[in-house]
Amino acid sequence: MIPAAKPIIGDEEREAVDRVLRSGMLAQGPEVAAFEAEFSAHVGGRHCVAMNSGTSALHLGFIAAGVGPGDEVIVPSFSFAATANSVALAGATPIFADIDPATFNMDPDHVETLITKKTKAIMPVHLYGHIAAMDRYEEISNKYGVKIIEDAAQGHLASLNGRNAGEFGVVASFSFYPTKNMTAGEGGMVVTDDAEVARLLRLLRNQGQEIRYRNEIVGFNTRMTDIHAAIGRVQLRKLPGWTAQRQANAAYLDANLKGVIVPHVAPGTTHSYHQYTIRIPGGSAEKRDAFMAGLTERGVGSGVYYPTPIHRLPSFMLDLDLPQTELIIKECLSLPVHPSLSQADLETIVSAANEAAAAL
Repeated sequence: MIPAAKPIIGDEEREAVDRVLRSGMLAQGPEVAAFEAEFSAHVGGRHCVAMNSGTSALHLGFIAAGVGPGDEVIVPSFSFAATANSVALAGATPIFADIDPATFNMDPDHVETLITKKTKAIMPVHLYGHIAAMDRYEEISNKYGVKIIEDAAQGHLASLNGRNAGEFGVVASFSFYPTKNMTAGEGGMVVTDDAEVARLLRLLRNQGQEIRYRNEIVGFNTRMTDIHAAIGRVQLRKLPGWTAQRQANAAYLDANLKGVIVPHVAPGTTHSYHQYTIRIPGGSAEKRDAFMAGLTERGVGSGVYYPTPIHRLPSFMLDLDLPQTELIIKECLSLPVHPSLSQADLETIVSAANEAAAAL
């Protein structure tokens, strides 16, 4: 079975972990500081604060940006639950917007209709590695005085007009979960261009202290370990090459798949293909699921990200009219695109997908 996703861990990562274990400095230390400095080069030199997970990065990012009780934050419902959970954990209310079915990202035109006096921020998600319409969100931010907070968990090296994901919002949060385009084993990174916000983030992640036993505020323990940071530093060096391979794999799939709608890439954007997400036209989950079963029979893994929109999860359960979201959850699925794929794998994926599509 060709897996839908595959973390790549090699000798360099193992050697980096061994280096940390030999040093005796296992908790947040010099490796974390070095990882933060090196990650900064990929986000326009912004301040970077490492966390123990992408969800912690989102959660503390909201708190540091001044979002809390009484505030509303506009988010897409077509995303992983952590997008909205992080808003709720900060004490604010997520307001769910519909998506652009071409890019799968939140629709800025719909976002603008949802802005009220309570709206404190909008959080575009760079879903599947396609950067959101950040030029439009900057216009909306300036027009209404609302903050941009980026969910860049899947947005590593995605860009718009030469600016990478993470270079737009007052804060942006990345994830290093094992299936992301790079991993630290687990972890996250908050990015900001505001030095005071960065300092607050460092306090929040470490029990409210920068200096030991001088606790300035009530904080959390969301520190990244030096073990995870050491893995992340190695993976970060490999990220550009892996991204180029994902893009080459996607180009091959684009050119050879038949009977499906391949991913759209908006003008001026660079897609980093965290997922290669196609659509099975027809608005039928049964048809999509039959296609997936055909892939499985032919030895190709796939996945549906995400089968239930956040607003219909038991944790929120809202009755909303989001027609494009409801359509896409029935039609979409993701094919393997990871850099471990061989040419033979790509040919197998194309053959299996084309046969499965023809059988519908």
